[in-house]
Amino acid sequence: MQTRRAAAETTNLPQSGSDPTGFERLHPEIRRWIWEQKWEELRDVQDRAISAVLDTEADVLIAASTAAGKTEAAFLPVLTKVADRKSRGFSVLYVSPLKALINDQYRRLDQLVERLEIETVRWHGDAPQSAKQRARRDPRGVVLITPESIEAMLIRRPGDAKVMLGSLDFIVIDELHAFLNGPRGLHLASLLRRIDALSGKPARRIGLSATIGDLAVAARWLNPGQPETVRVVESSADSPELRLQVRAYSDPEEVEDADGLEAEERQVALDLIADHMFSVLRGANNLVFAGSRKRVEALADRLRTRSEKASVPNEFYPHHGSLSKELREELEDRLKKGDLPTTGVATTTLELGIDIGSIKSVAQLGAPRSLSSLRQRLGRSGRRRGVPAVLRIYVRERLLGKGSDPVDHLRLEIVRAVAAVRLLVERFVEPPSIDAATATVALHQTLSVIAQEGGAKAGALYQVLCSSGPLSSLTKADYAQLLRGMASTEHRLVEQAPDGTIMLGEQGERLTASRDFYAIFSTDEEWRLVSSGRTLGTIPISNPVGVGVVIAFAGRRWRIETVDDRGKVIEVVQHRSGKIPKFDNVMNEPVHDRLSAEMRAVLQDTSVPGFLDDVAKGYLSEGRVAFRQLGLDSGSLVSAGKDTHVFTWHGSDVNAVLGFAFASAGLECAVMDVGVTVLDTHPDVVLAIMKQIAERPPDIDSVAEFVENLQSAKFDEMVPEDLLRRLWTRSRQDVADRVARIVQGMVAAFPS
Repeated sequence: MQTRRAAAETTNLPQSGSDPTGFERLHPEIRRWIWEQKWEELRDVQDRAISAVLDTEADVLIAASTAAGKTEAAFLPVLTKVADRKSRGFSVLYVSPLKALINDQYRRLDQLVERLEIETVRWHGDAPQSAKQRARRDPRGVVLITPESIEAMLIRRPGDAKVMLGSLDFIVIDELHAFLNGPRGLHLASLLRRIDALSGKPARRIGLSATIGDLAVAARWLNPGQPETVRVVESSADSPELRLQVRAYSDPEEVEDADGLEAEERQVALDLIADHMFSVLRGANNLVFAGSRKRVEALADRLRTRSEKASVPNEFYPHHGSLSKELREELEDRLKKGDLPTTGVATTTLELGIDIGSIKSVAQLGAPRSLSSLRQRLGRSGRRRGVPAVLRIYVRERLLGKGSDPVDHLRLEIVRAVAAVRLLVERFVEPPSIDAATATVALHQTLSVIAQEGGAKAGALYQVLCSSGPLSSLTKADYAQLLRGMASTEHRLVEQAPDGTIMLGEQGERLTASRDFYAIFSTDEEWRLVSSGRTLGTIPISNPVGVGVVIAFAGRRWRIETVDDRGKVIEVVQHRSGKIPKFDNVMNEPVHDRLSAEMRAVLQDTSVPGFLDDVAKGYLSEGRVAFRQLGLDSGSLVSAGKDTHVFTWHGSDVNAVLGFAFASAGLECAVMDVGVTVLDTHPDVVLAIMKQIAERPPDIDSVAEFVENLQSAKFDEMVPEDLLRRLWTRSRQDVADRVARIVQGMVAAFPS
C-alpha cells in the first residue's frame, strides 16, 4: 500500500525500464481516489479494461457478474481520457435502463468526478430541473440518462441536443444485456445511430453487461457495422461459493387457486413455503422472486400474517410494477440502509443492478425458466469477497390421483429445477431471443425523426433508420408500406407535402407531443379471458396464440375461439377434455432449447443431486421411473386418454411452430415446455401427420396465418397487419427449418 500511495501522490508514469500497470496509467487524481478507498488491488476486469480503453480507439464490451466492478472498469479509464477536455459539449453519455440505477451511479461517481473537477448531471424525469438548465447553458462532463430522456431531448430540444451530444467522446451503456432483447433495445440502438449522425466522429461505445450466452451478439449490438473490432473484456474472476437447496412441496390435485389468499380450511403448498421462508429468512436482508404479481402479493401477505401471529415486526414487503413509486422506493431504501432486517418479495423488478446493499440470500418460487434471469438474481447474493451466494428454489408439484395425466408423473417442475442448476454450473446463458418489435420501433422512430427535423423525405428516413443496424430487416418495400399505413385516414400519423416531404399528421402531432410517446416499451398487458360473456380472469400472454389453440386456465382446458388484439380479449369455450397436465402454455416465460434438452438428460440420468431435499429427491425418482415406463427413453409419443403428447425436448419457439403446423392439418393442440399435446387424436394419426411434416416441412407463411396476437408491441395497432405477419414470418423461418429436422429425426426412430 505504501508503494501505491507514493505512486498516487507523485506521477502516473512507471519507473524507467518497466511497463506501466493499469493502475499506474490512470489519472493521478483517480489513483489518489483509489488509494483513499483502501482498495488492495484492481480487479482483473478493471485492469484489463484500462488497457482496452487507453490503448485502442475501439468500442469495448465489459462482461462480468454482478458486483464485479464493471462501473469502475469503464469509468476509471474513460475519465482518465476526458479529464483534461476543455471543449463545450458533454464528453461522456452514460445510458441506463433505470432511473434508480442512474441515481445510484451518480452517488457512486460523485467523489471521483468532483476530484477531477468534471461536471456530472442526471437527466431523467425525476432529476432536478435546475441542474439540467445549467447543463443546457454550458454542457460539459458526464450526463447520466435513460433512453426515454434521450428521445425527449432529441424531439423537444433538437438544437440543444446537437450542442450537448454532438461532440461525445464515449457512450457507456450499462446493463447492456437488458437491451439485447425487446423493443427497448431496438429503440436505444436507433437512438445511438441518430446521436452518431449529430457528429462527424461517432463516440466510442463501452458496453457493461452481466455474463451472457453469446458475447458476439452483444458485440454486434454495440457496433453493428464492425462487430469484429469490438474489444471484449470478460472477467476471469471466480464466482463466489454457491450454497444451494431445492425444496419441493405438493398441492392437492384438485386445487384451483394455488396462488390465492390463505384459506383457513385447507393448506396449499404456498402456505408451507411461507412457513419455511419465515423461519429461515428473518433477521437478514433477502430477496424472494415469486413470479406473478398475484403470487407476490399472496406470499407477502402470508409472511406478514405469520409475523403478526408471532408478535414480531414484519420484515417482508412486496415489490412489483403495480405498486406506487413511493412504496417501491421505501423497500429499496430499507434494503440499502441495512439497519433493519428486510426481505423483498418481487416479480422481476429487483433483478437489475440498482444498489440495494448486501443481500444474504436469494429465493425463487418455481423452477427457473431462464438461466439469464436466474444468474442475474443470484448475483444479488454473495457480493462481498469471501461471502457465499445462497440460493433456495421452492418447487410446487401436484399430488397424483388415478386419472392424473402422464405429464404430471414426469415431475417436470423438479426436473427443470435440477436442469437449470446444472446449466448454471456450466455457465450457460441463453442467447438473445427473436425480436418482434421491429415495426413498432420503426414507426416510433419515424415520427420522432420527423418531429426532430420538422419533416423529411422518405428516402432520407429509410437511410437514417433502416439502411443498417437494428432495423435493417425492413426492406424498402416494407418501409413504404409502413409509411402508407401511417398516412392512412384511419391513423393520420403523417402526411406528404407536394415536394415529397413527409410531415407529422394530425394524430402524429398529438402523439409526439405526449410524454407517453418517449417510452417505446409498455407494461406487460393482461389479456381478458371471456367465455359466454363472462370474464374468467386475466393473464399475461408470452407466447403466440391462435384460434383453435387450447390453453389451460383455472384447472380447465379452454379452446380459443376469437382473439381481439386491440382490446386484448380472448374468447374461449370450455374444451371437452377432462383433467389437464400442470402447465400454463401461453402464460409462462419461454423456455430455451438447451434447458428442455437438459431436462431430458436429467430424466435419463441416475445420479441424485445433494442439493435436493428429501421430498424433491422422491419426486425426481418418480419422474425418472415414469420416463422409462412411458417409453420416453427411446420414443416421443405418449397416449394420455384421448390425447397424444409429442415430446420434442426442445424449447418454446420450436413447440409453438410445431403446434401451429398440427393446427394447419386440422388438429387441436396445446403447447408444453417440452413438446406439444394433440387433443382427441390417436398416436397413429399424430405419427401420420408428423411423417407428412417430415416429408414436406411446415410452410412458415401458412403457419403464420394461425397466429392472432401479432400486436405485441406498443404501437403495433398502427402497423398494417400483413406487414406484422410478414415480419413475424421472416424472423421465424429458421425455426420452421429446425422443426422439420426435429420431426424427421423423431419419425426416423419409429419402425417403418
